[in-house]
Amino acid sequence: MGEQGAGNRKNVKKTAESPSGSAKSRPAGVTASGSARRAKPAGDEAARAPKPAGDEAARAPKSGGDEAARAPKRKPGRPESHLAMVRRARRINRELAEVYPYAHPELDFRNPFELLVATVLSAQTTDLRVNQTTPALFAAHPTPEDMAAAVPEELEELIRPTGFFRAKAKSLIGLSAALRDDFGGEVPGRLADLVKLPGVGRKTANVVLGNAFGVPGITVDTHFGRLVRRWKWTEQEDPEKVEAEIAAIFPKSEWTMLSHRVIFHGRRVCHARKPACGACPIAPLCPSYGEGETDPEKARKLLKYEMGGRPGQRLNPPADYPGSPAPPLGTD
Repeated sequence: MGEQGAGNRKNVKKTAESPSGSAKSRPAGVTASGSARRAKPAGDEAARAPKPAGDEAARAPKSGGDEAARAPKRKPGRPESHLAMVRRARRINRELAEVYPYAHPELDFRNPFELLVATVLSAQTTDLRVNQTTPALFAAHPTPEDMAAAVPEELEELIRPTGFFRAKAKSLIGLSAALRDDFGGEVPGRLADLVKLPGVGRKTANVVLGNAFGVPGITVDTHFGRLVRRWKWTEQEDPEKVEAEIAAIFPKSEWTMLSHRVIFHGRRVCHARKPACGACPIAPLCPSYGEGETDPEKARKLLKYEMGGRPGQRLNPPADYPGSPAPPLGTD
């Protein structure tokens, strides 16, 4: 009886040590006893669970691995409910806050008037080009009174690098005269007053209100509109309708910073022609994943500004900006 028991124990030990019984040789989903484990659902729940705040690994763009695991998971044939979309949108905002804790307006300015002028100049050009142009402009015309009295041809020459310089010069002289005559030379802090100024629409007004006066506003520029449609937050094309629908998703206190985060992401990762999907930190939440490059190595080469190791848009960025200052005009 003792020998038989010892023999059985030897057989058990031999089986446990044999290659055929090793964990490495077992098919995926089969336990040591040979019974099949319950298969994990596609899109590992742990990967889809909310990431703990402060987790650097969760915030950084993924460096590689299974692309399919990073793609958003949704049951086929089941449309996303409005409530689910709102929850996903708010989670994207939280994720972007982790990725871009330093998000800020990318126009250089020292006061509301400079921000107003810079925002008008930013139409149909880059913030970098505006920032390279405004030092000479504000040295020559530092106040609304000075700019209102500018010689149009001389003003046009100063702002020529920003494009559409004749129309922009007309707007700058007009809005400066209105500030001088109607507002005592001060930029008003109300949307209704700002949109009455020549060349100032809701987008420009919200930029000024949010960043010069601390009044919450949503800035619907080309980047913002492109991304909120890609993320299926809205299907609207008209900027005012986009603004209204996005405002209904987020609390008012988030509007200004949401705008900065979305625009930052649009400029750095989610580009118009070649989105860097494979390097996107919010890829699992994006219903448009796959519109761009999904290979992680190729996608990382598409990253711009500080994420790609290059200067951003500002010549005088905030102290917490991780990138280098942009070069002055004529040196880029």
